[in-house]
Amino acid sequence: MADAVQGTRQGGGEPSLTDLIKRSAELKGQLVAFGQSARFDRWLTPLLLEAAEPERQLDEGEAIRIIDHFVLRYRLPDGSTVVDRFVAGGKDLTAVDREMLLGWRDPVEGIFEIQCKEKDAVVLLNLVDDLEYRTYSNAGPAAFRAVSKGSFLHTCLVPVHSAGGAWLVSGAMSSYPKSSATGIAQAAIRLATSQPELVFRNPAKIEQGWQQMGEDRAAFVEFCGGDELVLAPAEAEDLINTYYRRRQEAALVGQPDRARGRRLPDRDPAFFELPGELADSKSIGVIYDEVDGLNFYADYGMLRELFENPALAGRQHQDLLRTYLREESIAPLPIRRLAAAHPQTADAVFRKLLRKPGFTWSEHGEALLRQRKPWYYADEPRPGVSVIGDRLSALAGGRR
Repeated sequence: MADAVQGTRQGGGEPSLTDLIKRSAELKGQLVAFGQSARFDRWLTPLLLEAAEPERQLDEGEAIRIIDHFVLRYRLPDGSTVVDRFVAGGKDLTAVDREMLLGWRDPVEGIFEIQCKEKDAVVLLNLVDDLEYRTYSNAGPAAFRAVSKGSFLHTCLVPVHSAGGAWLVSGAMSSYPKSSATGIAQAAIRLATSQPELVFRNPAKIEQGWQQMGEDRAAFVEFCGGDELVLAPAEAEDLINTYYRRRQEAALVGQPDRARGRRLPDRDPAFFELPGELADSKSIGVIYDEVDGLNFYADYGMLRELFENPALAGRQHQDLLRTYLREESIAPLPIRRLAAAHPQTADAVFRKLLRKPGFTWSEHGEALLRQRKPWYYADEPRPGVSVIGDRLSALAGGRR
């Protein structure tokens, strides 16, 4: 009898999971239509055109991915999302509708292995964050008919908030057979390393990440003789590549079974290459911080000169410090480091830059950084390394 009334409200109050999934299909259709309306053309159309370059062709799956990302996550000029505006203007939306829609602003992107198929759902292991998700489709169970246990999906999931532990496929869903495991694993590793925030949805991975980064930093300090260096760009590249080659060789020595019978990677791969804006600098600051991880800073030698002797520093030095304060791509770390290393001159540097005779770093420095770089303080710090789960490691190593 319970199965026969699955679509009714549970306990006469909260909607059932079946109700919520049905309603999610209606809301998603309305939301996508809202996001594709003329009011958002100026932002959505350039995204679609950019993805279609240079042939001006875009397959349906990619177009769906772009539109889905746009309506759920794209930040409009005022900081809101399309779904925020949809909810704000939806006078007929219920409290449950609003909860569901607002939960969609934080989708789970990943590459998933199908653990098992149930009557109307699949249980997915996200190879990126190493968590399982019981997943439904608002198109019905038929959406999973062509997939089987052990195969893979690349998609995004959104929560059904009123039904704890239930997730919905959002946007395009690409499926891959078991035989593609090695290539899928490589794609998942690329996703994990390029977007570590996807890994750290799993709290256990945060703890592992801090531990791994601490170990890596200790090895770096031992190898380089310190956690802060100023080098020419070519020297910085050579140093980092040599360091990580040594780390890889040490790892292979520690796991001989994994290397036996397999072709070892090339001895001279380019693990690391500075981006153009750094490669053209006169000097590179290399700082491996306990919290902010390994970072590289353009013309750091010139900035150090400013703090070492403010009286001799010229306008270029001042302009460089302004850039460090202004740019969102630069965290507070290098400024903090230099101010701490040169307490006798830091006040003079900032008094001249800010034209504030009463400025002292000890009293006003942290407030200055919070004012100029609020984005840095908005979230809890996360490890600067990605953590690869056991299942993903096994697939990458050719083990099922």
